[in-house]
Amino acid sequence: MSQWQGLDEFVAIATAGSFSGGAKLLGTSTTRISRVIVQLEARLQAQLFDRTTRSVKLTDTGRAILDQCRRILAERDDILASVTAQGEPRGELRVTCSTTMGERYVAPLLRRFAMQHPDLSVELDLTNRVVDLVGEGYDLAIRTGQMPDSGLIRTRVGSRALLTCAAPAYLKTAPPLESVDQLKDHACLLGSASNWHFKDAQGQALEFKPSGRWRCNNGNGVLEAAIAGMGVCQLPEFYVLPALRSSELVEVLGGFRPAEEPIWAVYPQRRHLLPKVRGAVSLLKRDLAAAIAQP
Repeated sequence: MSQWQGLDEFVAIATAGSFSGGAKLLGTSTTRISRVIVQLEARLQAQLFDRTTRSVKLTDTGRAILDQCRRILAERDDILASVTAQGEPRGELRVTCSTTMGERYVAPLLRRFAMQHPDLSVELDLTNRVVDLVGEGYDLAIRTGQMPDSGLIRTRVGSRALLTCAAPAYLKTAPPLESVDQLKDHACLLGSASNWHFKDAQGQALEFKPSGRWRCNNGNGVLEAAIAGMGVCQLPEFYVLPALRSSELVEVLGGFRPAEEPIWAVYPQRRHLLPKVRGAVSLLKRDLAAAIAQP
């Protein structure tokens, strides 16, 4: 008997919350799946589930090894997928992306990708936290800006402009704003970035440390404050383009607009040949920039 036998059954029961549900996920019988779990527990000399007539719950041991077992099974599926003749995306694709970009652009693209490949499941985690891809078992991250040398593979899939904007009503009564230095006389609306970026007439990068009485770590919160006339903001273009088109905001310091920031697809080296990763990166590289540019 293989020492690995029973891991599929263990994960299926934990996922479904019952032996019958786990059996249904695997297309087998409750009797068989129960027998396999008893054998696995005997080999481990530990109980994985607390069973009653009404419920099945993971024991402390079961909870401790569940994520590891899921990663083992995912790695197995990845290996099999990488050597299939068809090279079709399959298995589970775990992706992390910042919240707003993920909601607006990445989620629709990956949803289409999943619909095109019925053997693929997608988990998209939208968070502004920098995730440890290897340690937390992710296949792919979408990140922006300059990337440190982390040993991860990166592919540029797009770019984004940073625009400095304010409401016309604010500018009517505000001091002049014709140079970056004059920002010190203005109410700046602060987001998660500690510095704002610009470039001078020679194309050299400039930085300005903004200050003001409004700070929000969510871009929409900064955008709404700018539209309300509270001050000047600097945000990625996908936040402000609708407000610019409706004239709720106008761009300021356009002559000092910084170079566009790259958008990267980042993934561990061992996953870069997997069809599911290769296919997702190709889709993002082909369609993400166009999606961001749309009205």
